[in-house]
Amino acid sequence: MFTVVVELTVKPGLIEEFLEGVHTNARASLRDEPGCLRFDVHRSVEEPNRFLLYEIYVDQRAFYGAHRAAPHYDDWRQVAARCVVDGEHANTFATPAFPADIPENPDRALSAPTNR
Repeated sequence: MFTVVVELTVKPGLIEEFLEGVHTNARASLRDEPGCLRFDVHRSVEEPNRFLLYEIYVDQRAFYGAHRAAPHYDDWRQVAARCVVDGEHANTFATPAFPADIPENPDRALSAPTNR
């Protein structure tokens, strides 16, 4: 499994365009990409122009290959270029420390401990 956490700041006045674009991208990722297991969009309570995207993929190929090659990703990149503040976008790449505990993990049923 492969996790992507994106932190970004949206330009004032472009929140609605950003929300529409990121929602479209998230929904298309989940609908059209078998390797995309989760795509959450969060908004900061303290700073309403700050957002966090939390994405889980089956592996790195699903993110770097299928996700970034998907037609909706190009549309999303255009929205991000217009709406995100320059220099206020950071990606963190990770793997789950406890993948068997992730509900979206396709191997969870195989690796979950049995209760006896």
